Amino acid sequence: MHETAILFLEFGAVLLGLGVLGALALRVGISPIPLYLIAGVAFGTGGVLPLATSEEFISVGAELGVVLLLLTLGLEYNADELMTSLTGNARAGIVDLVLNAAPGAICALLLGWGPVAAVAMAGVTYATSSGITAKVLSDLGWIGNRETPTVLSLLVFEDLTMAIYLPVLTTMLAGLSLLNGAIAVGIALITVSVVLIVALKFGRLIEAFVSSPNSEVLLLKVVGLALLVAGLAQQLQVSAAVGAFLVGIALSGELAEDAQALLAPLRDLFAAVFFVFFGLQTDPAKILPVAGLAALLALVSMVTKLLTGIYAARRAGIGKAGQARAGIALIPRGEFNIVIAGLAVGAGAHPDLGALAAAYVLILAAFGPLAAKLVQPFITAIAKRA
Repeated sequence: MHETAILFLEFGAVLLGLGVLGALALRVGISPIPLYLIAGVAFGTGGVLPLATSEEFISVGAELGVVLLLLTLGLEYNADELMTSLTGNARAGIVDLVLNAAPGAICALLLGWGPVAAVAMAGVTYATSSGITAKVLSDLGWIGNRETPTVLSLLVFEDLTMAIYLPVLTTMLAGLSLLNGAIAVGIALITVSVVLIVALKFGRLIEAFVSSPNSEVLLLKVVGLALLVAGLAQQLQVSAAVGAFLVGIALSGELAEDAQALLAPLRDLFAAVFFVFFGLQTDPAKILPVAGLAALLALVSMVTKLLTGIYAARRAGIGKAGQARAGIALIPRGEFNIVIAGLAVGAGAHPDLGALAAAYVLILAAFGPLAAKLVQPFITAIAKRA
């Protein structure tokens, strides 16, 4: 059979399967991310039906999925809101970083995986899934609550921390010297600063250039600009995903809302492909031995995120019920955690890191939204008492 025909058959089967899994997740009321990861594991090396031809094509789609995920996340904020939230919630952001990066780093060091794997695992346990958290807030009607701006500001702080963290991690994974690593991180910081300054000072000009009454033209301009900046960021030792995030920040108002509406189906398609691709790289035989450790790490992370949300909401003068909601909303892990683990696995940080990260994300991506639903009645009771 012709190679192109096989590619179409395999890729079509993957997408159709993802559609069925997504429908199942909607019916059960959980995030589809765990099911997408399981599908990837089933189609990957050591799985039930390994892909023969389309894996390289899927890897390109996965990279595009990361860029679109971070682009649409950036569209949620404008540069002014970003700077305000950072200055107002910097202390809570630092507490978030310390409390939630520590479990991953300590775990890797205790296992003897070395400092590079420890830095990677710190990122895996640190970052909340913005996508899943946003869905939890929307599904449970928490968007208008007083604690929601606090939760969103912590997510923004995490995203900007990633802009510094990812260049550090990629430098360590590449085994560069201390001098070369310092140069790479310096270039990354300069790049992020320049893009933020451009977004703050010249956002109107960028919007004028991108804006169009025609949805097709608008979509082409936004995606084209995001990919261009993402590629440039990658060349300058900054994550392509962070470059796309900063492009989203530069756009605001009605233009950002229109772009979000146009990008949503495209983002969801390639984001699903991304989670499958991570699963493809994970041998299912390696997940079972680390399942207990992943569950323990997930339990610790739930506690540390709850404490983070309670601390941040209390500082903002929010009541006990709002503090509990803030903590629960921060529990899910997903896209950024998988991105970090994917980078580490691809660079050969440690053979078991990918399996541990996959199991860890599977637990928290599924349990985070479920916990919010289960705890909602107790939170309502607390609010009534207060």
